[in-house]
Amino acid sequence: MSKPPDPTHPRCPVDALLRCDAQPGNKKTIMKIALAGDDAGIGPAVAEPVLQDQEFIKIGEMASAFGVTLRALRFYEDKGLLSPHREGTMRLYTRRDRGRLKLILLGRKIGFSLRDVKQLIDLYDPTGSNAKQLRTALEKSEKQLARLQKQRAALDEAITDVNNLMVTVRKLLSERTVAANGNSR
Repeated sequence: MSKPPDPTHPRCPVDALLRCDAQPGNKKTIMKIALAGDDAGIGPAVAEPVLQDQEFIKIGEMASAFGVTLRALRFYEDKGLLSPHREGTMRLYTRRDRGRLKLILLGRKIGFSLRDVKQLIDLYDPTGSNAKQLRTALEKSEKQLARLQKQRAALDEAITDVNNLMVTVRKLLSERTVAANGNSR
């Protein structure tokens, strides 16, 4: 078992992010400041459930804490994104795995492929500056932002078209309703 990086070490990422303290099944969450990249590999700001700094958590607790299925966790493991410890058939997840899952979910939320997410995570070097990782993350983020902005423009155009269609249909319906009522007298 590897020890998590020391946040007081000068090479440890020091970007601050919000993290949620949550117990599985407990709906109360408390926000606190934590160090970015805690055992995760990269540190974009995203809320992460912290399970009382437990060293290991079981697959069910992990799934519950992050709102994912057991199947999703197994899938991410098959793809090499997570690597839980094993005790017999039981999967035990570390803080590092929780950090990696946080990044996987953030990447998926903003539209990165799992290949992109894996590439970013794999570029993490706990002893280096991670400049290459950060440049790659910035480059991929800029490209994704451009794609999302194009999608937004297409959606805005489609919404305008639907609104115009509805105005026309309402007008035609109103005219025909008035005409039908006028002819029935």
